Parts: sequence; structure tokens; C-alpha cells
Amino acid sequence: MVRLEYPTRIDRARSLGYKAKRGGIFVVRSRVRRGGLNRPKIMGGRRPRRMAYNKLTPKKSLQWIAEERAADKYPNCEVLNSYYVGEDGKYKYYEVIMVDPVCPDVMADKNLGWINEPPQHKGRVYRGPHVCWLQGQGGPPHRQEGQCQEQAFHKGKWEAEKVNSIY
Repeated sequence: MVRLEYPTRIDRARSLGYKAKRGGIFVVRSRVRRGGLNRPKIMGGRRPRRMAYNKLTPKKSLQWIAEERAADKYPNCEVLNSYYVGEDGKYKYYEVIMVDPVCPDVMADKNLGWINEPPQHKGRVYRGPHVCWLQGQGGPPHRQEGQCQEQAFHKGKWEAEKVNSIY
């Protein structure tokens, strides 16, 4: 985990909310080991179906793991977002944008002041919603406005038609 002076991909960082504020916002490069998740081989007896110890899919993406590690390293800051930087044979590298919520420059900023509201944004990396959290939930990163209500409306209409067709 390395704290950087400025982002490697400045265009991507700015699109995710990065601004050059002294002491308020900084970037951390985090590395996570590549590959799937393997458990140690189970030595006790069980039927073959329950002996799975390789080809296990983790429920978190590697990007989400990188964000959580950055949040653990800097407990007084909140994760704003993160993006992919590169990889080698063993590791994947992500840059995580961190925000100090009590910095006066951040509190005065109209676009970042929301992160200072304590109850709902404390520890947001562990609960979402941010880009890799939404992708891990199986949804698109940006929903269109009113899409959820529209889906619920059509489902209710379909159920009403189904009930009417039975009777």
C-alpha cells in the first residue's frame, strides 16, 4: 500500500470525483493477489459433492478487496472510489481515492460535503454503494432514473392479469 502524490490515471480519477485538495483528498495504490480462491484440502471424510476446495468464486471482486484494505490502513478517511491501474503475473493494482471528511476544504466543497454527514457515510466501503459494490450485486453501475419503479409497476400489472385470468 503506497500513498501517491497524484493519480496515475488523472482522467479516470477526475471522472470518479478526485480533486486536488491539500490534505483532504489523496490517492493510495493497493495491490491484491490475482487468481481464484482456493481452500486447503479437506482431510476429513465427506461425500464427494461437499469436498470442493478449488474453483471457488469469491463473493467480492478484487477491486472491492483493495478498497477495504485501503480503508483499514487509513481509518480516519473514507473511500470515495477506485479504478484499475495494471497487473503483473502475481498482483493486480488499483488506485483508491480517499477523502478526509473533517478537512475544512472538503466540508466547504459543494460536491464532496455530503461525505461529512456522519451516520450514513461512515464505513461506506463495507456497505456500498460505489462502483465495484454495484457491479458485485449484479446491477449496472448507473441505473436510469425511475427504472426500479417502472419494473415494479409492470410486475404488479402482470400479477393482476394472472389473478384475473385464473378467475
